[in-house]
Amino acid sequence: MLTELKREAYEANVALPRHGLINLTFGNASALDRAKGIFAIKPSGVEYADLKASDMVLVDLEGQRVEGKLNPSSDTPTHRCLFIAFQEIAGVVHTHSTHATAFAQAGRHIPIFGTTHADYFNGEVPITRKMTKAEISGGAYEWETGNVIVETFKTRDPLDFPGVLVNRHGPFAWGPTVGKAVEAAVALECIADMALMSLQLAPRLKVIESALLAKHFNRKHGPSAYYGQKKGK
Repeated sequence: MLTELKREAYEANVALPRHGLINLTFGNASALDRAKGIFAIKPSGVEYADLKASDMVLVDLEGQRVEGKLNPSSDTPTHRCLFIAFQEIAGVVHTHSTHATAFAQAGRHIPIFGTTHADYFNGEVPITRKMTKAEISGGAYEWETGNVIVETFKTRDPLDFPGVLVNRHGPFAWGPTVGKAVEAAVALECIADMALMSLQLAPRLKVIESALLAKHFNRKHGPSAYYGQKKGK
């Protein structure tokens, strides 16, 4: 069932260690078939080197396992929450990549210092508030993790900001496809790495000028985008 969806999720998951975003078995990627209301996600705790496309677990948007012998990722409720809340997305990636996680552990957003950042985010990479004791201990921790992300995006477009730092935890990224979600996760770690180095070189560095931010973001996104090749060319 949904063999192609499982293949897409598998390819996204094995791309994460290849891009240096994964240590041990931390992290996961999921791919959604929105028409069917089913997503494929990595099984919990399985080594990336041992993964097969057939291992991907199918889960519906009500949280029921549709297919798969293995248990789905423990972060499955977070992915489900984001798929429900963000109707524009069809892929979610969670990692504990080193530099982005450093910002998350420090409880700091990632300031936007340059055009590399502006190519992917229309401003700072946001950080969630800290989760409450009740949210952590109430029996639905992973679902509440999703809720605190959604809360952070009350006034943000998730396609303008394709990722977030969960306070004390780590980054989540997403996109209109799971491939784009992986790209956003790679960009987020790159942005975090460069931001840390920039702050070491210039601790009082100011954020990018608004005109330069708008130019770089809009040339890749939205109706006026001109970066890359037109479809069919």
